[in-house]
Amino acid sequence: MIAPPLFLFILIELFFVSFGDIKFRKIKNYWSILNIIGSGFLFILFPDMYPFGIESFQFTVVFIIVGFALFMMKIMGGGDSKYLASFFLLVPLGLQEQVFYYLLIWTIVIGIFIFIKNVIHNREQLFQSIKNIDTNGVKSCFGSKFAYAPVILITWVYTGWELYLN
Repeated sequence: MIAPPLFLFILIELFFVSFGDIKFRKIKNYWSILNIIGSGFLFILFPDMYPFGIESFQFTVVFIIVGFALFMMKIMGGGDSKYLASFFLLVPLGLQEQVFYYLLIWTIVIGIFIFIKNVIHNREQLFQSIKNIDTNGVKSCFGSKFAYAPVILITWVYTGWELYLN
C-alpha cells in the first residue's frame, strides 16, 4: 500500500509531466532529478516500504537498459526512458510488480488503439504502399513516437483505482 498523500503527489507530478510531454514532446530532466531526490528521502523516511537494496532498483535498472536500447532504435524518447526509470524509484517495492504489470497492459491497449486509428486514418496510403511494396510508405502511415507519459499517468490512476476503490 502507498500513503494517499504520496500517491497524490505522484499523480499531480504525472499530470504535469504528461501535459508537458503532449504539448512539447519532451520530458524535462528536472522531473527525473526530482524523483531521484524524492526517492532518497523515501529510502530514509520509510525503510519498510522503500528498503535500500538491489530489489528496489531492479525495475529502474531494467528501464535504463531497455529504454536506452529503445532510444537507440528511435522507438522511445530519451526523456521517457529516464523518467520511467526514475518513476519506479517512487513506487514502493511491494507495488512495483503490480504497477509494471498495469503499465504493460495499458501500453498494449493504447498501442493497439493508436495502431487501429492510424490504419483507419491512413488506409488508402497504407494499402497503396503495401501494394507497391513500399516499406517507407507503410512506416509513414504510423507516424513517429507517441507521448508515453500519459500512459504512465493512466497506469497510475488505474493503480489508485485498484488500491483505494476496490
